[in-house]
Amino acid sequence: MNMAGETAHFGLRNWPPAPAIRPFELTPRQQKLVDMARAGLAEPFRGISGTGSVAEGVFPSAATGVSLAPLLEAARAFLASLDTTQRRAACLAIDDEAWRQWSNFHPWLMPRNGICLADLSDGQREAALALLRETMSEAGYRTTRDVMRLNEHALEITGKPEEYSEWYYWISIFGTPSPNEPWGWQIDGHHLNVNCFVLGDQLVTTPILLGSEPVLARFGKYSGLRVFAAEEEQGHALMSALSAEARQQATIGTDLPWEVFAGAYNDNRHIEPGGIRYADLPQEGRERLETLLATYIGYVRPGQAELRWAEAKRHLGDTQFAWIGPFDDTSPFYYRILSPVILVEFDHQPGIVFDNDKPSRDHIHTLVRTPNGKDYGKDLLRQHYLQWHTDDHGGHTHSHTDQSHARSTAEPAGRGAAETPK
Repeated sequence: MNMAGETAHFGLRNWPPAPAIRPFELTPRQQKLVDMARAGLAEPFRGISGTGSVAEGVFPSAATGVSLAPLLEAARAFLASLDTTQRRAACLAIDDEAWRQWSNFHPWLMPRNGICLADLSDGQREAALALLRETMSEAGYRTTRDVMRLNEHALEITGKPEEYSEWYYWISIFGTPSPNEPWGWQIDGHHLNVNCFVLGDQLVTTPILLGSEPVLARFGKYSGLRVFAAEEEQGHALMSALSAEARQQATIGTDLPWEVFAGAYNDNRHIEPGGIRYADLPQEGRERLETLLATYIGYVRPGQAELRWAEAKRHLGDTQFAWIGPFDDTSPFYYRILSPVILVEFDHQPGIVFDNDKPSRDHIHTLVRTPNGKDYGKDLLRQHYLQWHTDDHGGHTHSHTDQSHARSTAEPAGRGAAETPK
């Protein structure tokens, strides 16, 4: 297959300046996207659904027996590395609405939450990256760091230092890192959005949006670096294992979407079931679907990934695979996997760095979510409040609400609703 070979034929977009690190005057299109984002955030969180309503009781809260002590230690070490002003910027309440204000945009359409890696010392930056390292598997950490490196490559391509950098990513800590109380953290920036919620030894790492343009560095500091090869090739291989009739059943459209369906500010998205059911796949197709699912689940740290995989396997009978676009060796495409416990999306995108108006295989977005209310650990936090928060429960105190807790030093943040911001 011709993977990631097209940008050599593209020119660069001639966009107006759109800095990633400071406010600027928005274009009408950008303002429209900001308005769409605010409308999405105004909806109370319910979660992704595949049936029209969020199912209750899908994720009972229970100890896993898989220690998260290294992640807790990394969070405490990061906070200890910050001064008082930096901690004030980085720290938020566990139920702050900032959880939902991430975006894969690179411009500063609205303020980001947290503290920017570019503003940290080398030691502080390494402490922040340790959070990411202890959340992800070795492969997951490598992919996230490579996304950051390719954002630096976008700077090499465009020569726009206010728009692209390896370090234009913002870290937030939610709650107080604790072995018993709920807490979490988030990294937010261009093509890299990871949300991590922790309750004891329970871990939720969705939403995760990872992307890149280009997906291959052909020159420069990171020449030869490539991301999303497995995600692309395994999705294509799954379709190749199907008969013509089964491919037709899997295909739900011909025109690729302008963005993944459940991206930023789509926390309550209803994903219409469609495509081909796991049970209707041939044996080779089932095996390839499982391999593809395992690739995305394998982003997460060992032990927790096995728990997530066991959960996904229990729901294979309710799992569907859908495809949009042509099926050949060169055309861009979209696919998704949907079950009650996981949503995966993969999409080839038009150019933002480059001037191609049609999708190409050199701009990819991937997304993993947990349907039925578990994104951001919301359902686990709800259950925790119900179980433990009473007025006379041994001094156990935290907020009942799921509303924003404002900081004195920062504005609420938000970005637009797609990655066509200019």
